[in-house]
Amino acid sequence: MADNEEDSLPAVEVPENEDQAGDAPSESDAPQSLEPISSDTNLGPSDQSQTVANKDLAKIDVYLKATGNAPIMKRKKWTVSQDQHIGWIAEFIKKYLKLDPNERLFLYINQTFAPAPDQTVKNLYDCYGIDGKLVIHYCKSHAWG
Repeated sequence: MADNEEDSLPAVEVPENEDQAGDAPSESDAPQSLEPISSDTNLGPSDQSQTVANKDLAKIDVYLKATGNAPIMKRKKWTVSQDQHIGWIAEFIKKYLKLDPNERLFLYINQTFAPAPDQTVKNLYDCYGIDGKLVIHYCKSHAWG
């Protein structure tokens, strides 16, 4: 989906030399940070709805289920950015459950295996997602695998 964003950008003509440039931007016009410049303000109504739809597609529904001796979360369904790593989700669960920093937390995908902490949610969802969601079981001791 991110690959298609380049196709939808308008073509910009770049002058071959400075004589054709006319109003060349100065250094003060350059962005002061590395954040991407958003062009959402210039979009028409139909373009804005497509942008909102693309942002919604960038999120994945994750169901967090307690296993074994782990405390149960009040809220089980979370929407997570597809670029987040499983390690980030583990730290989120630790903070949400107010676990001690020295307590271990094990995550399992579909009661089968423990993913590496650097795996992205999108990768796991593409491989193991069921019915539009990714089910992650968490526990404080080894349960499976």
